[in-house]
Amino acid sequence: MTEFLTEPSIVAPHGFFTRNGGTSSGNFHSLNCGMSNGDDPACVAENRRRAAQSLHIDPAGLLGVKQVHGNEVVTVTAAWPYGHGPQADALVTDRPGLALGIITADCAPVLFANPTGTIVGAAHAGWRGALAGVIEATAAAMRALGAQGITAAIGPCIHQESYEVQDDLRGALIAADARNIRFFKDADERHWMFDLPGFIAERLAGCGIASKILPHDTLSDETHFFSHRRRTTRGEGPGGHQISIIRTAA
Repeated sequence: MTEFLTEPSIVAPHGFFTRNGGTSSGNFHSLNCGMSNGDDPACVAENRRRAAQSLHIDPAGLLGVKQVHGNEVVTVTAAWPYGHGPQADALVTDRPGLALGIITADCAPVLFANPTGTIVGAAHAGWRGALAGVIEATAAAMRALGAQGITAAIGPCIHQESYEVQDDLRGALIAADARNIRFFKDADERHWMFDLPGFIAERLAGCGIASKILPHDTLSDETHFFSHRRRTTRGEGPGGHQISIIRTAA
């Protein structure tokens, strides 16, 4: 049986799914919803079907994009064939019957909704995408559809206690805005601990969007979440991605 988390401030039907309740095996055990990481395509399709049906969504209406750690946003007006989404890192829609899906494995899934849940958005936000403006671009695309009073939820991702980084990442964020230094804590002379969800929450606040951070760290919670960093640190090869989904309330 699938498992998913919700945030009460998001009124639209949604779920931040865990890795459990699917059909995949090995490094992809079990609800892997990533389509391009080497898992059996039939298992991935079944996993995505299960996730969709958990939220009473027609699986054909669950849409995803080819995520590239950028800031492109797609305004969705109609479904596309399974596996044929455009290259982007966020989606927005006001169309009933369509659901937006983002896959992650340490980056943050961010779900957005207006107060009636009739305009929704979903973004994939790692540090690169957040720095490039994917949050601001998603907010702008929703407002272009008429959304006001947007709220957001930052789903399970790697948290500061687990996210050790080097000079390059820290330098890039501080070069963009010296105030970003507050998202880093010392680890040792050459390493820092980075607060990814805090950084994203600040970007949301800059757009006038109130947000909630779900307190789930993907790296430390192996029972419930896939983690790219955990997998690569162990040298385990390709691995899975969990999915986060939102659909309009109407």
